[in-house]
Amino acid sequence: MERIKAFFEPSSVALIGATDRKGSVGRITLKNLLASGEARRVYPVNPGHETVLGDIKCYPSVDVLPEIPDLAVVAVPAEHVAAAVEECGKVGVKSMIIISAGFKEIGIEGRKREEKVLKLAAKYDMRIMGPNCMGIIRPKTNLNTTFIRRMPKQGNVAFLSQSGALGSGILDWAMSKNIGLSTFVSVGSMADVDFGDLIDYFGEDACTRSIIIYPESIGSAKKFMSAARGFSRTKPIIVLKPGKFEESIKAALSHTGAMVGVDKYYDALFSRAGVVRVEEIKDLFNCASILNTAQLPKGPNLAIVSNGGGPAVLATDSLISRGGKLARLSRETIAALSEFLPKAWSRANPVDILEDADLTIFEKSVETVLRDKGVNGVLIIYAPQASVVPSKLASVVIEQSKKARKPILVVLMGDRGVAQARNLLYENSIPVYGFPEEAIKTYIYMYQYANSLETLYEMPEESLLDVDAPKNHLKTLIHKAQRDGRSILDEEDSRKFLRSYGIPVMGDGNTPCIAHSAENAANIASRMGYPVVLKISSPDIIHRSDVRGVIPNIHSDKEVKEAFNQVLENVKRNMPEARVAGVSVHKMVRDYDYELIVGSKKSPIFGPVLMFGRGGIEAEFFKDFAVELPPLNQVLARKLLKQTKVYDLLRNGFRFKPPVDLKILEEILVRLSNLIIDFPEIKEIDINPLVVKGDQAIALDEKIILDDKYKREQVQEYAHLIISPYPSRLVTPWKCKDGRPVLLRPIRPEDEALQKDFLEGLSEESMRYRFFYVVKDITHDMLTRFCNIDYDREMAIVAEHSDNGNRRNVGVGRLLIEPGDEVAEFAVLVADDFQGVGLGLKLCDLLIGIGRDKGVKQIYAIVLNENVKMIHLGKRLNFSVERLSAEETKLTLEL
Repeated sequence: MERIKAFFEPSSVALIGATDRKGSVGRITLKNLLASGEARRVYPVNPGHETVLGDIKCYPSVDVLPEIPDLAVVAVPAEHVAAAVEECGKVGVKSMIIISAGFKEIGIEGRKREEKVLKLAAKYDMRIMGPNCMGIIRPKTNLNTTFIRRMPKQGNVAFLSQSGALGSGILDWAMSKNIGLSTFVSVGSMADVDFGDLIDYFGEDACTRSIIIYPESIGSAKKFMSAARGFSRTKPIIVLKPGKFEESIKAALSHTGAMVGVDKYYDALFSRAGVVRVEEIKDLFNCASILNTAQLPKGPNLAIVSNGGGPAVLATDSLISRGGKLARLSRETIAALSEFLPKAWSRANPVDILEDADLTIFEKSVETVLRDKGVNGVLIIYAPQASVVPSKLASVVIEQSKKARKPILVVLMGDRGVAQARNLLYENSIPVYGFPEEAIKTYIYMYQYANSLETLYEMPEESLLDVDAPKNHLKTLIHKAQRDGRSILDEEDSRKFLRSYGIPVMGDGNTPCIAHSAENAANIASRMGYPVVLKISSPDIIHRSDVRGVIPNIHSDKEVKEAFNQVLENVKRNMPEARVAGVSVHKMVRDYDYELIVGSKKSPIFGPVLMFGRGGIEAEFFKDFAVELPPLNQVLARKLLKQTKVYDLLRNGFRFKPPVDLKILEEILVRLSNLIIDFPEIKEIDINPLVVKGDQAIALDEKIILDDKYKREQVQEYAHLIISPYPSRLVTPWKCKDGRPVLLRPIRPEDEALQKDFLEGLSEESMRYRFFYVVKDITHDMLTRFCNIDYDREMAIVAEHSDNGNRRNVGVGRLLIEPGDEVAEFAVLVADDFQGVGLGLKLCDLLIGIGRDKGVKQIYAIVLNENVKMIHLGKRLNFSVERLSAEETKLTLEL
């Protein structure tokens, strides 16, 4: 992280390519750097210049500078950049911004240049921002490495943009609106430093309260996901991602593949990371100004208080169209409002207080609706037709906002007449807008952000699923298909995969269902019992209905034989080049209420996503589906269901169709998630339709398509996923010295209740030794931080003890890897009645091994000086012991 920090807090900067040429990037950037005054030392470097900008000394090379600069900024032609990197690397420069263009964006030649630069950067352990970027503006330290001449005012929003042109345009717009920034970063091509690195930095940056991003791509999806998940709970991340429409899905094979386009991957990524995706540039700053406050709505129910009926109607229309709800006012609230409002008031929400409402009416109306438990937020609309002075209304709202535990948004319609009031509200961090639609959009973003975080960190139900399905025999099916040159598994092999993971399919897996003659088909059907359905079996045919390769509702041997010949004739006519393996015979399933589609599709950037939605042959027409990234648990599976329109139908039923047991669908989605986690060789899975009735579901048609580019032996385990799954390999039984057994395993989100009991059962001394104070209130938010972890950058091993069927956690060891570094902090906590039996030693030893596996070079712990047992344990494990103060000691171990 020190090398990333150098980009934003350098004490010395070398500008390679400084020049006197008017209008040049090197000249403008040098002026901007020199404007920082005494904040840092600036060294112009250009072998062709002795001085620049009059009498400022220009150095011929980096190796003659008076010191090693913290940061180098490169503004030379692309063909000379590699030489600049080599020169800086040799003297020990660790951070570089490359403004120069002419790399991968121009084609093969540029890509070769970029690869050379990256090899040199790796050689010298240097981090590169760019190329083809503008660099950084940091108002607090007056740092400007760009060629933008203006400095925005200092604020608390970090703005990261991949597009230089759009970024500078948005920056200019923000400055015209007097919007402050903590930092502006133009990342360019992101050959090295990407959004994941920057989120890690600004997540820890005290000057930044929220992060807004304009990405064209996101760099490493895994790094982005890990960093965003780590900080989105404490610092809102708002993204405006362009490019919602693309053509690549035309090449997809299955229904699932055809329906899931690239933008759906981004939706899944942002949703899972807790990132807010907005639609317009204005939304970036509107959200950034409000989402970093504690006043987020607990629900979608908004109360509207307006002195004009028309604006209130517009607000209501916008609210409903965006998925919000008008709060239903309680009888008590309506009665309270009726005591002081005119008789003609609306007696409902929106609360129309009429055009002649004075300041007192506004104030009392807002106070009254805020007290209503069914109201999650309040929108105040002021139309300039009343006797109210806007600035006085603003002052009242400011005072109300200080006391309210719910968000208050304000619409001041007009321009000059409300300018003073608008500025007052801005200065007090109260969101204010010119028109109702803008305010409603922001409220919905606020609700979605709050709801997303609540859902992501909701404790799942305890899972009874077998996450370790038998799979070795399935790998042989994949290898056989690859040897045969097939990218599509035949239907019986596809069923074997689903059956092994507990997903209900047709047949029992023992009786052959592929017929090679009409007589054979009749025999199979007779044994199954009528009615049956016949389907063509071919590795070349994906959508069998398109070639008339399916004939249902067959009731006799005679009909089977006729249908068998008809299916073959249809395929020969519609797809004569198709290879035919035979005709499959299945029992006809007619007793169901709903047709659904479940599947997955893998992207080379994002890995696989899971898809759920309305199925059947019209699936691609209706496109009622949602996607989610694996791994899934029960909560995330339910979240996926809820994102579709068909969810309400499944939950409530419709007319003669009863509701279904949603737990069945959640279970199928979790099982499918486990399957695609275990098999990176799978490119697409398509189950369509999955038919459901009540608490029964069965897959009627299934396809598994292999990724012919994947070679298992060439990549590490789970490299196809951007979120690491539960590390079950770390689960191990162990016995304490006194013989009591424990199960040592990584922590899970489902452990929240066990962890709460564990912490509440500690003595005050044990709790103080771990947290440095006695925790009185163990909250859900605290527990989610303990239990819902990113296994890539953190590990927590719990010791679970069972006694007469009662499970409890009796110890936990935690390792937290610092972003971008090879250093990790650890802590160990053991229940009082399990201390002194070797459990603390065992947990420490496990954390040391895990740290080594993750490439950590050093682990450390900060402990209280009076925690003598932990200090002795550290000495026993070869930790160095350093007394930091009268209260604290540091234990350090080099791995």
